[in-house]
Amino acid sequence: MTIGSDATSARLDTGTINVVRKQELRRAVRGTFVGNVMEWYDVGVFGYLIVTLGPVFLPDADRATQVIFMLGTFASTYLFRPLGGLFFGWLGDKIGRKRVLFLTLTLVAVATFLIGLLPSHAAIGSLAAVLLVALKILQGFSAGGEFTGALTFITESAPDKKRGFYAAFLDGGSYLGFVLGAAIVTAMQVMFGQAAMEEGLWRVPFLIAGPLGLVAVYLRMRVEESPHFAALAAEQAATGQAAIRVNPLRVFAANWRPMLLVILLVAAANTAGYAFTSYMPTYLSTVLEHDAVQGNLFSLPLMLLMACLMPFVGMLSDRVGRKPVLTAAAVWIVLLSFPAFMLIGSDAPLAIISGLALIGIPVALYMGTLASTYPALFPTASRNTSLGVSYNISIALFGGTAPLVIDTLVRATGNPAAAAFYLMGMSVIGLIAIRLIPETAGLPLEGSEPNVETELEAHQLHTARVAAGR
Repeated sequence: MTIGSDATSARLDTGTINVVRKQELRRAVRGTFVGNVMEWYDVGVFGYLIVTLGPVFLPDADRATQVIFMLGTFASTYLFRPLGGLFFGWLGDKIGRKRVLFLTLTLVAVATFLIGLLPSHAAIGSLAAVLLVALKILQGFSAGGEFTGALTFITESAPDKKRGFYAAFLDGGSYLGFVLGAAIVTAMQVMFGQAAMEEGLWRVPFLIAGPLGLVAVYLRMRVEESPHFAALAAEQAATGQAAIRVNPLRVFAANWRPMLLVILLVAAANTAGYAFTSYMPTYLSTVLEHDAVQGNLFSLPLMLLMACLMPFVGMLSDRVGRKPVLTAAAVWIVLLSFPAFMLIGSDAPLAIISGLALIGIPVALYMGTLASTYPALFPTASRNTSLGVSYNISIALFGGTAPLVIDTLVRATGNPAAAAFYLMGMSVIGLIAIRLIPETAGLPLEGSEPNVETELEAHQLHTARVAAGR
């Protein structure tokens, strides 16, 4: 089945190979990109307001307790992501990627907006902190289906030879959203000061999620269903089945090995990723006692650079393969994490920036490559469920909890190098997983026909298949 093309020439015989329409692909990229910007905008806002929100929701506690509570609240978001990944992943495999992505994005945006409307401890006492945790849990549940659903959708919509390039826009959007949220918080801290932020201006970044969410939902409504799921649904309809049946237990039994590999890969990459994005501002301001705004300014430009580099990393993985790029990232973390934290612990601004860069570069290599690696490990019929559960289990155990674990290790040992050893250990595990995964660059997704860019490319591939007797 040929999905379509922008070509104006007569249709060629392409068999069942999918020819991706450029206009639909652009819409797919925009629709998934804005969702990731929205999701990570909240992560950036909350991560950079941890020191500010402590006195608002827990005013009677000391500073260390406030920070630990807020980091724990941040971590609680991720503990509910596996449930969201299971529910929305199953739903995405059953009714389609597009409708589920609309639902998850709406829930993320609404929860972020409602945080901005929460009364403070001064108004309703401890109930304020309870409501904050509840809204963060709702975010975690909905976000459990957002990122993995978007990964599934964009990889099923992109040409096989450029899957790494297009999928990398998702993580680029994540970091761009984080930078946007963090930059707004930092700018407000500079203009109005910490006291004004604690008195009520902390609400503004969360309330901005309202109009941002409306724009993101509008763009997502315009995307078409992914060609691979559309083909699967058409095949099911042709057999007389009214709906696609997805049994999670059978999915797990069939896909346990690639699911385990995804858990290990996510653990390796996201401990470093969350340490860099969500923990570093807190580390610089509370452990190293730098000014909060100064700490933000150290890391924000590097995060923006990482967001811009992601598509180029994805393009590199399309050319040289996923495994070489991932191996480079893991080895970098193992060899250079300790020197990085030693530089970050110095008083010299240039040394601090250099240390942050030593962590940020391998994170960009990881994220820009893994976006296209995860979905390729699973078949179309169960891709969303398998990826949603495995990715979010690992995020819950190792990603969202990374700031809290690292902060606890550093405070318990009194040694900043404890953070480096944690990241190094995770990347050693990552190297094992990288060795075990198959190379998928340029190959069709499992259980699906190839995706190509032009009718001519499809015709040439079809002709080669016929000649080979396939």
